Amino acid sequence: MFPFSRLALLFLAFSPVAVSYANQDDSSHPEHEKGVNPQHNQHSEQDNHEHEHAEEVEKIVVQATRSGRIADEQPIRVELINREEILEKATMRPGNISMLVAETGGVRVQTTSPALGSANIRLQGMYGRYTQLLADGLPLYGNQAASIGLLQIPPTDLGRVEIIKGSASSLYGGSALGGVINLVSRRPGDEFNGEALINLTTRDGQDFTTYVESPLSDAWKGSVTAGAHHQKSEDIDNDNWIDLAGYERYTVRPRLFWQGENGESLYVTAGYMTEDRTGGTVTGAVVADGNPFQQSQESERTDAGLVFSMPVSDVFTLSTRASAMVQQHDHIYGNTVEDDKHESYLLESSLSGYSEKSDWVVGVAYQSDKYQSNTFPEFDYSYEVPGIFAQLDYELTTKLTTSYSIRIDDHNEYGTQASPRVSVLYRPGDLTIRGSYGQGFYAPTPFVEEIEAAGLSRLEPIQQLREEQAETASLDFTYRFDSIETSLTLFGSDVDNATELEAFSSTENGTLDRVRLINADGVSQIRGSEVLLRYYWKDIKLTASYLYLDATEESMDNGSRKKIALTPQHSAGLVAMWEQHDSFRLGFEAYYTGSQQLNNNPYLEESNPYWHLGLMGEITLGRVSWFINLENLLDVKQSDEHPLLLPARAPSGQWTTDIWSRNDGFIANAGVRIKFSD
Repeated sequence: MFPFSRLALLFLAFSPVAVSYANQDDSSHPEHEKGVNPQHNQHSEQDNHEHEHAEEVEKIVVQATRSGRIADEQPIRVELINREEILEKATMRPGNISMLVAETGGVRVQTTSPALGSANIRLQGMYGRYTQLLADGLPLYGNQAASIGLLQIPPTDLGRVEIIKGSASSLYGGSALGGVINLVSRRPGDEFNGEALINLTTRDGQDFTTYVESPLSDAWKGSVTAGAHHQKSEDIDNDNWIDLAGYERYTVRPRLFWQGENGESLYVTAGYMTEDRTGGTVTGAVVADGNPFQQSQESERTDAGLVFSMPVSDVFTLSTRASAMVQQHDHIYGNTVEDDKHESYLLESSLSGYSEKSDWVVGVAYQSDKYQSNTFPEFDYSYEVPGIFAQLDYELTTKLTTSYSIRIDDHNEYGTQASPRVSVLYRPGDLTIRGSYGQGFYAPTPFVEEIEAAGLSRLEPIQQLREEQAETASLDFTYRFDSIETSLTLFGSDVDNATELEAFSSTENGTLDRVRLINADGVSQIRGSEVLLRYYWKDIKLTASYLYLDATEESMDNGSRKKIALTPQHSAGLVAMWEQHDSFRLGFEAYYTGSQQLNNNPYLEESNPYWHLGLMGEITLGRVSWFINLENLLDVKQSDEHPLLLPARAPSGQWTTDIWSRNDGFIANAGVRIKFSD
């Protein structure tokens, strides 16, 4: 691991600032199954916050940090996307959560496959493979969620989203090297309720989602969400390559909630998803080698999970989490067919407690991550990782709280790994200051972004890779004054042994036609800052944000430092929302993305900046809401800057450049949401 002396270096290169969302959740959301410790409520009541939106933050008990603390009293910075904002984004993109998380500060949804549209989530400039995606604290989408998985999760049944940026390996192991996104489900109320949503787009897309919740008995409640989604494949720029992949997808997820008379609780869920997705060349078209190149993926995922909690005394609580996920893929990359299966399992048990000044949790965990390919069995792997973890939150004074956590994993391939994290919270009045430092590791797999896009056919068997390691640090300032909320975050990370692809020639003619995975020389360094300004005036909310990123890595050619590709140094946003609850909402958004370094792009070495503008409206009449959303008003398309298709196939097997902008052009969608109840 990294020496702690490098912690100071992480704060030397910070420059101008960026977005840091801390959205509030609705106060009606039930609290975490571990409950709220009594001293937390007392301290919360002592804080004299004048504003309703600030008070709402304090009523939310965060799941992702394990401590059961109220959000505003967490030493670890947790950013929240509330139910209200989820409803807004569900009208813009009801089929998946990509837009929901993409418009959060420090979060970038990066398209990894121009053919299929798949994408992953980068937190504060770190690679998407380092982001752990959870559902109610469970890895239902795998320990390493596939990039296509982000596009297969509807937001219909979400109550809120919790985001931890920076290494969270001390909480969740190696899959959380860059951070955690926890999707928290809606909790059913005491009456039967539900809603259905129908959405149509100008690109021949249709979505139908439905959600139903109901009490089943005095102790049991349940909910079911289901969806059907269709998109016709579209060649928007008429270059004979599909820019908007076609798909047919069906999802269903039932959930059960049980509350015992003595404080016990049980949450059980299961899910099923099936999808056929198609991209590549249009029918009858060919790429530069004179052959058609179809790219498609058939997916089928089944998962199940549970969370059980039981008090064993006045101060001790025993908790158990378990989950299983099996996902099968049938890929087509031109003439190559790849059939594979991903499996992910978790079993964890922990004991937590509290005293007047502290909260603590200790536990044991077992994680399993397996991959099996029928086409390329040389890339099969089976990671078995037992581990132990502990966390202590200690209140030094009424204004100063510290958090210490550590996890020790015994990885069957990469040995013993220790992942510590230290966080501090200082609250002198209306100003809140947080600082965090953490270390973590990531066990490499073949599925870096380029391989997910192009398949395994040109990848050499993996040899002698070392685990990827990182240390991250952040310093955050939040201040609220009357109707103004401000936030400034400084952050940095150093990544060692990052895996990357190296092109080489398998023949004597020197043509680069193969790739291999290697550990990069030197350290990838990311320094950045976020700033947020939010203003409330009557029914109007204005949000302005800016993100600065200085992300560099060592060049393989001469040892000098170069910018990390597809990482804009500057980005900014402005969102204006005028809303009256149960009546209407009208919103405008403008997002700026600065220039980005482009690797292996024969047309540009650096991208051009671009703007994304959007306009949405919704009107509610009783139980029926009608909505319309206009996306990409400027009709920005990457193909307007240069061709998407490459003049020759890349060594990895890709036939396209990377996606650094939008490739879908202007698109509008409209629909109706209908609520129903007894």
